[in-house]
Amino acid sequence: MPGDYQISLSPDELPRKWYNIIPDLPEPLPPPIGEKQLAQLPKMMIKTCLGQEFSTERWIDIPDGVLELFERAGRPRPLFRAKALEKLLGTPAKMYYKGEFYSPTGSHKVNTALAQAYYAKQEGFERLTTETGAGQWGTALSYAASMVGLKCTVYWVRAVYRWKESRRNFMNLYGSEVFASPSPKTKVGKALFDKNPDHPGSLSIAISEGLEDAEGDPKAVYSLGSVLNHVIMHQSVIGLETQKQFEKAGDYPDVVISCLGGGSNFGGFAMPFMGDVLTKGKKIKFIAAQSQAAPNLQGEYKYDYADHGELTPQLKMYTLGHQTDFPPVKGDGLRYHGCSPIISLLRHLGYIDTVAYPKDEKYVFDAAEVFVRTEGFLPAPESAYSIAAAIDEANRCKQTGEKKVIAFNISGHGFMDMVGYDEVLHLTERTPIKEKVVAGG
Repeated sequence: MPGDYQISLSPDELPRKWYNIIPDLPEPLPPPIGEKQLAQLPKMMIKTCLGQEFSTERWIDIPDGVLELFERAGRPRPLFRAKALEKLLGTPAKMYYKGEFYSPTGSHKVNTALAQAYYAKQEGFERLTTETGAGQWGTALSYAASMVGLKCTVYWVRAVYRWKESRRNFMNLYGSEVFASPSPKTKVGKALFDKNPDHPGSLSIAISEGLEDAEGDPKAVYSLGSVLNHVIMHQSVIGLETQKQFEKAGDYPDVVISCLGGGSNFGGFAMPFMGDVLTKGKKIKFIAAQSQAAPNLQGEYKYDYADHGELTPQLKMYTLGHQTDFPPVKGDGLRYHGCSPIISLLRHLGYIDTVAYPKDEKYVFDAAEVFVRTEGFLPAPESAYSIAAAIDEANRCKQTGEKKVIAFNISGHGFMDMVGYDEVLHLTERTPIKEKVVAGG
């Protein structure tokens, strides 16, 4: 029946305020440290965003100009009931997924990109600099810069830059400069590039390059797409919309799942529901789906730099080490050494569970194929991890008979990731639907 599969909101139901979870945390968030690095931040980053980074206000007004950009970008986004997937799995659970792939660039990243570009334009900057791993953030900031009339420079992890030619072209189409990282354009990049021109790169290296670039140009400012508090806050529109959609559906999640690299899509989807847990006594299981290539939530909870070159302040977070080399994976957005301080604190206090899937990605891509063949949407490789965790949870419900409500976030589409899917799944050989995944094996 119409209305059974999609729960939608109208533009006038778009959230007017961002949710900042910091005042609702069970204990104070450990502050960043590093006198020299903290002093440099106002010279490299957007001042309004820095103010939001340290805000203790629970609700922050979304400027009208940003709301207009959100509406132009297609917000609000639908919540879907995955009935076909439920039926195939034979689970008593109800499964819902948020369609963040419905954006001009194909991911949730536009939510903070538009806000940061808007503020940068208001503050008189002419160019944005940034890094990207999987390419979704670089594309989103390229799009946002184009929408407000700014230039954009993207330092892209070389291992991914090489195989995602179509996404690189997409960024160029928006008018951005895109460089493989490490590059010879910055001191941090050149030191690594000179030693090994084929260095696969990492997000921490690319972050250093973006920061160094902005520091050397008074007309440029750096934008980060994950980890930081203001980014998690900007992304809260995802969870705030989803809360309204569950109200319309007359339902509420028992389990909230998303993939996690630095934490932007997990945080944006989960933090409004976490607020319900912390302030209203709700009972929800939160699961962060990660890669064994960089399972940062299974690392050490301590102070560490967010970048390879140590240009950022040190943040208290779960980390695997800011100069650690990680093996490339197709879901490269999950290949980062550290996690958002907010999410790290909540993990440390026992509010968040994590699961890390094998580096060969066969299991998560098998799960994505099941999702494609039942629900029809092609997820980004990172979102395949969300799907795998949701299917695992639904299969547990099948074994126990529990009728849980499972909510998971599809943070981006995979239209520009088919080379990666083919390399892992050998799609030229048509395969039957994945019995092992469906059976929960």
